Amino acid sequence: MKNASVRDLRYRFSHVEHLLREGEEIQITKRKRVIARLLPVRPSMGLLHQRPDFAARLKKMYGRQTLKVSGAERIAEERDRF
Repeated sequence: MKNASVRDLRYRFSHVEHLLREGEEIQITKRKRVIARLLPVRPSMGLLHQRPDFAARLKKMYGRQTLKVSGAERIAEERDRF
């Protein structure tokens, strides 16, 4: 377990963040008294690299349907209106 002062958090946070990423537990001190503990997050392995498949969602919702008016044309119409 490492110690870091409030000053370290302000001026050397990148170093503290590096220690957290390595899995170190850090005690935060102020005037040599421990006031808090920072614990690294344990990422779940399945959710770490999984992202939603938005293209599959759109295909499921709309199939092969195409829009009659493109988004750019719609924006141009809206801007000309005012």
